[in-house]
Amino acid sequence: MNKPLFLIIMLLLCFSCKTPEARKPISVKTGSFIDESVARNKKLNAKEQALIQEIMDANKNNAYIASENGFWYFYNTKTTEDTAATPNYGDIVNYSYNLKDLKGNLIYPEDAFKDLDYAMDKQELFTGLREGLKLMRPGETVTFLFPSQIAYGYYGDENKIGTNVPLIAEVTVNSITKTQDN
Repeated sequence: MNKPLFLIIMLLLCFSCKTPEARKPISVKTGSFIDESVARNKKLNAKEQALIQEIMDANKNNAYIASENGFWYFYNTKTTEDTAATPNYGDIVNYSYNLKDLKGNLIYPEDAFKDLDYAMDKQELFTGLREGLKLMRPGETVTFLFPSQIAYGYYGDENKIGTNVPLIAEVTVNSITKTQDN
């Protein structure tokens, strides 16, 4: 009776000490999702660039300027005063603007965004408009053509602007108040 009990205990000890092995995946996934996302974004960007180029070609009377931030703009009203400075970090910019899609359909009229105050680079604002305001002086009105990635991007504004919508913004800077931070 001792011998079978001893044998069972020994077998249990031998087999219970084995560490569990990790299961191997059935299929190996690569970075295909990222590759597909990159390809999709490149295609979207090329499509938006072509649409923006069509708008610029159709409006040859406007002198479009390409910014280093990936958008285009022209001056509706340009200040000739050299003394008027562009805003710096922390300056308070009072401005108004409207937003349209690339077909010219009004999304938000100017009275929706009238007399807004923005502390330059201290508050949240979509990338294109933030960088566009840095180019402007008081009294100027500029029309910007923003590709979707520097407008509201993938998420839109969760109201009237949908996913990946390039925008036309007509922006007027009313005043720039310099701050002590500079």
